[in-house]
Amino acid sequence: MSKASQSHSEKEHKGNAAVLVGETGKLRIDKWLWAARFFKTRSLAAEAAEAGRALVNGARAKPAKAIAVGDRLDIRIGQYRFEIEVLALSGKRGGAPEAQKLYRESDASRTAREELSARLKAMPQPAFKGRPTKRDRRKIENVKVEVKNGSVWG
Repeated sequence: MSKASQSHSEKEHKGNAAVLVGETGKLRIDKWLWAARFFKTRSLAAEAAEAGRALVNGARAKPAKAIAVGDRLDIRIGQYRFEIEVLALSGKRGGAPEAQKLYRESDASRTAREELSARLKAMPQPAFKGRPTKRDRRKIENVKVEVKNGSVWG
C-alpha cells in the first residue's frame, strides 16, 4: 500500500463518527463513557468504572476494559441508573445528538429515571440557605452560652 493511499484511508477513518479501535472493533469503557457524554471528563469516567459504578454485561469493569457493539452497560450516576445497549463505538467526543446515537436505553430504565426525577422534584427544598445572618449568629451564640451554663435543660 502506498504512503499516499495509507494517509488517505487514515483521514477517512479519523473523520468517521463511529471510530472503531483497531481491527477488533473494541474501545476502552472509560473512553466510550466520556464520548457518550455520561461523564464530563475521561478521568471521571475512569473513576466510575474503577468504583464499580459502570458494569459491563453485569460484571464490574476496570477503566481499560474493552467494550464492543452489543454489550449491555449498567451505569450509576448519583441516584440515577442507566441500563443501556452499546450501538456504536466512538473515541471522539461530539455533541449530544451524536452521543445519543452510540447507545439505546431500555424503556424500564428510562421510566425508572423519570419516576425518580419526579420524586426528587416533589421533595421539599432544604431551608438552609447558606451563611447565617448576624442575627442568626447571635441567636446561635446565646443558645451555646445557655447550654454551657445549664439553664436550657435545667
